[in-house]
Amino acid sequence: MPFSPANKYRPFPPVNLPDRQWPDRVHERAPIWCSVDLRDGNQALAQPMSVEEKLEYFEMLVKIGFKEIEIGFPSASQIEFDFCRRLIEENRIPDDVSVQILCQCREDLISRSLEALQGAKNIVFHLYNSTSPKQREYVFGASREDIVRIATHAVGFLKEKMQPLVAAGSRIRLEYSPESFTSTELEFALQICEAVTDVWQPTADNKIILNLPATVEYATPNVHADQIEWMCRHLTRRDLTLVSLHTHNDRGTGIAATELGLLAGADRVEGTLFGNGERTGNLDIVTVALNLYTHGIDPRLDFSELNHIREIYERTTRMEVPPRQPYGGDLVFTAFSGSHQDAIKKSWPHQQPGRPWDVLYIPIDPADIGRSYKAIIRINSQSGKGGVAYILETEFGYQVPKAMHKELGRVINQLADTKGTELTATDIHDVFVKEYMDRQEHLKLEQFRTTERDSDVACEVKIVWRGEKQTITGRGNGPIDAFVRSLGPVGLPAFELVGYTEHSLGRGADTLAVSYIQIKTPRGHLYFGAGMDTSIELASIKAVVSAINRLVAAG
Repeated sequence: MPFSPANKYRPFPPVNLPDRQWPDRVHERAPIWCSVDLRDGNQALAQPMSVEEKLEYFEMLVKIGFKEIEIGFPSASQIEFDFCRRLIEENRIPDDVSVQILCQCREDLISRSLEALQGAKNIVFHLYNSTSPKQREYVFGASREDIVRIATHAVGFLKEKMQPLVAAGSRIRLEYSPESFTSTELEFALQICEAVTDVWQPTADNKIILNLPATVEYATPNVHADQIEWMCRHLTRRDLTLVSLHTHNDRGTGIAATELGLLAGADRVEGTLFGNGERTGNLDIVTVALNLYTHGIDPRLDFSELNHIREIYERTTRMEVPPRQPYGGDLVFTAFSGSHQDAIKKSWPHQQPGRPWDVLYIPIDPADIGRSYKAIIRINSQSGKGGVAYILETEFGYQVPKAMHKELGRVINQLADTKGTELTATDIHDVFVKEYMDRQEHLKLEQFRTTERDSDVACEVKIVWRGEKQTITGRGNGPIDAFVRSLGPVGLPAFELVGYTEHSLGRGADTLAVSYIQIKTPRGHLYFGAGMDTSIELASIKAVVSAINRLVAAG
C-alpha cells in the first residue's frame, strides 16, 4: 500500500464521559466577556499597535460594553508598561471595568507587572504556565511536580507582593491558565488548578478565574465540550470558581467549541473582535455575541454600530475583515442568487414591528447592527428578476409591475453577462431608463394634446415616424385609447394594449408620474414600455411610445 502523509497524524483521544449533559442544554444568558484584543490580538499583528492606537481601541471596547479587558503584558516591553500606566494615570479606566494583564509564573515579571498596575482600581492578574506533556518534555524538561510547583509558587508570591496595592484600594482577582489545557491530561489539569486554588483561597466575593485555553485547536468541538464539562464536575470549589474559555481557530471551529463549552458549564469567554490572533486567530467575539442575539439573548455587548467598530479595527490593526465573515463582512447581507433575491423580496413586506424577525435568508435585522438595507440584494449574471425589481424599488422608487419582472431581468442579465462583473444600482438604473424611458429611435412623440373631453376623448398628436414628421388625430374612450387609434394610419406594426399600471415618484412639487404599458402583437409577443412625466396623461402616452419602439426594435 502506498504511503499516505495522513499516517503521520493521530486522532485526538475522546473523553470518557458517557453521561455528558451539555448536548441537552440550551443557551439562556450571555457569558462574562473578556476582550484580549490588546494583548493576544495585538501580539499577533505584523505591526503591533502604537500606544495612541491602543488607547483608541481601549475606548472603543469600553463603549461596546466590555467589563473585563486584557490590556497587555506590561512586564514584556516598555511600550506595554507605558500603555498600562497611561490608562491608570490619565484616569481612562471606568470604575466598573477591570483591566487584565498577562504574566508568566516568574517572580521578576510579577513584580514588574504589579509596578505597572499601581493605582488601578479593578485588576485581573492573569498568571499562566504550560502544562501539556510535550511542553513539559520538549520545552521545560520538567516533571508534573515541577510544573505544579512553578504555578503555586507564583500564586503565593503574587498574593504576598500585591498587598501594598490592596492596601491602597486595588481589588485584585486571580486568573490562572494551564496553558495548552486541551492538550493536557485532564486529571493533571485538575490537579494543578486545585493546587493553585488551594494557595489563592477564593471567596464568594472574590472568585478565582480558571481559564482553560484551547491554545492550539486539535480536537472537534464536542471533545472540547466534554473536557470543559469534566472539569466543571470535578472542581471541588466550583461555586467559588469562574470557568473561562479561550479558544483558537486552528481547525476553523473555535466559535463552535466556545458555544458548546458554554453549554458544558463555562461562565466566561475570552476572545477578540473579528477573531484576530495567532495563526488562524482567536475566538471571534462579535460572532458569538450576535449568535446569542439572534436567539433572543441579550449579549450585553453593543454592536449597533458595527461598521464603525470595523473601521477602527481595520485602521488600528491593519487587518481586514473578510467579505464573508459573519455579521461584519461586506457581503454577509448580500444575495446574488435569483431565487434568494426573490424570497427576500417577498418575505420582507411580511416583517411587522413587534413581530419576531423572519426575513428569509437574513438571520438578523441589518439595522440592529448599523448595516444598511441598500446592499442586501446585488446583481450579477446569476441574479434573478426579483432582485432587479427590488433594487429599482428600494434605491429609486420604481414599482415595476410583476408581469414586467421577467422581461426586465433578461435585459439586466444580458448586461451582466457582457460585463462579467457585479452591476451597481446605478448600472441597473441607467439600463432601465435607456431601455424603457428613453426609447424614441423609431417613433418620437413631439406633442400630445386632447381637443375634446365629452363622452369620449379626441386628441391631436405630433410625431416623427422613421424621420417623417406627422400630425395625426384620434378619438377613443380615454387619452391612451385615443392615442393608439390615432396611430392606425401611420403604418405601425399591429398591437393591442393588454396591461397598464401607474404610480407616483417623489413628493410635493417634485412628484412625477410613472406609467407602465404592456402591448401584445397578433403573434402573441409581449413588450413593455415605461414613461415618466409631471402629467400622468403624458407619462402613459410616453409609455406607449416606449413599448412600440421596443416592438419595432425587436423586428
